[in-house]
Amino acid sequence: MHVQDTHWSAAPLASAGRTGGGRAAPLRVDAQRNLEHVLRAAREVFGELGYGAPMEDVARRARVGVGTVYRRFPSKDVLVRRIAEEETARLTEQARTALGQEDEPWSALSRFLRTSVASGAGRLLPPQVLRVGVAEEGGAPVADEARVPQQRSQAAAGELRLVDGGEPGTAALLDVVGRLVERARAAGELRADVSVSDVLLVIATAAPSLPDAAQQAAASARLLDILLEGLRSRPA
Repeated sequence: MHVQDTHWSAAPLASAGRTGGGRAAPLRVDAQRNLEHVLRAAREVFGELGYGAPMEDVARRARVGVGTVYRRFPSKDVLVRRIAEEETARLTEQARTALGQEDEPWSALSRFLRTSVASGAGRLLPPQVLRVGVAEEGGAPVADEARVPQQRSQAAAGELRLVDGGEPGTAALLDVVGRLVERARAAGELRADVSVSDVLLVIATAAPSLPDAAQQAAASARLLDILLEGLRSRPA
């Protein structure tokens, strides 16, 4: 996943197309069409290049002027948060579906991973969710302060950790993925050292960006098969 530094705050998102009183203002047909083009382009550009990609790239992909993008989203921060919130909600729904429709713990976890990787949603997680733990002077990783389900209690410096920084929808995502992980681990089908951060890292990286769609789908399926084998518990 191409996560780059942003100054994304957790302030309430001012949705595009809303009036000062909080009601959704109806958009003209052309304005609605432009908004849909911008959102689609933003998902594609951020998914390929990360949230550090400039707004000009989004406008170019949407085939609109950059001024049109800024009229709908007054800052890049607002657009990033809109996309990240939508993709977090999509991942959460995918995890809930797998949890509710699959009786076998491993089948539920693998279904979630396959669905999420195919959708590409993992590449658009909130930019501050996955962080690398860096040891402080006392030796404890900064990210150890995060209260995230099913995460190892101790992490070496440089280990990828999850941080629930209060982004909308993140807590729900971490909770339901934590239940998938816990069930598979309790059934003896998931390696004991695998955490939620490992699972989200899989869906964030198992969909390589290739110019040919068929090649990308084939490469993604192959890579995910390898990663799933690495997650599974093996008899001693």
